[in-house]
Amino acid sequence: MSSQRFEMKFGAAPRDTAKLLYISKSRFGGDWHSTPHTHGCTELFYCVHGTGKFDIGNVMYNVSPDDLVIVNAHVQHTEISLNTNPLEYIVLGVEGMEFTFTDSGENYAIINCREIRNDVLYLLNLLLKEIGDQNDGFETVCQDLLEVLFIHLLRDSVLGLKSVDTKRAGTEMASVKRYIDEHFSENITLDVLADNSHINKYYLSHAFAQEYGIAPINYLIARRITESKYFLLNTDHSLSKISAFLGFSSPSYFAQVFHKAEGVSPSVYRKKLWAEKEAGNP
Repeated sequence: MSSQRFEMKFGAAPRDTAKLLYISKSRFGGDWHSTPHTHGCTELFYCVHGTGKFDIGNVMYNVSPDDLVIVNAHVQHTEISLNTNPLEYIVLGVEGMEFTFTDSGENYAIINCREIRNDVLYLLNLLLKEIGDQNDGFETVCQDLLEVLFIHLLRDSVLGLKSVDTKRAGTEMASVKRYIDEHFSENITLDVLADNSHINKYYLSHAFAQEYGIAPINYLIARRITESKYFLLNTDHSLSKISAFLGFSSPSYFAQVFHKAEGVSPSVYRKKLWAEKEAGNP
């Protein structure tokens, strides 16, 4: 009888600092490009099929299948797909860490993963499936898969990992919140907030909710509802005028979201407030 015993040596792993924020798979048909933007997190783009270009820091790079584009936080970039061979890629957003590149002083890199393609695609597709199915414990599974993916990537000697302070994300979200507070009566969408802050809208939505416990558009609606209460109590403006002033798309939509928030219609709410005011109980 013969046997082999292998002892495990546990070293530092990204589990304690790296947190998966999102993963998505995109395929673009026809000529397509996004506007230059940044993220408060590190992004990893794995090119599955097609060809395209990445504009990173105003430098253009060609990308093709099995190229992995790594862009650390706050680095301006945009991706471009060509209609002759549309680009398809899987993108991960990860906070709490960033990559280091021993062969350059840049905050981004493009490496080819052809030799580990099967492993990388297997892990990425498992991540997509887990997040898509959202079965019990999927968050833990995704974090574990992320760690395994990083271990495969770190076997390439040009890559390293380091933890980063995520406080800047809080500062960015405070700026987004301040913009909503100052412009709540305007036509604000998630795209408007993303363009104004130069932050990817998917990351913005996640980070804002994480910071304040509410999605940015829901916060906008709540802000408008709060303002509407002042007008309902202190003016005799029509509901149509109030809804238009506060940026609601229509009086009926204003009434709908107000009723959902307060349990009564704006008109009933106003009558109740006026009655209390006349009775000396404002």
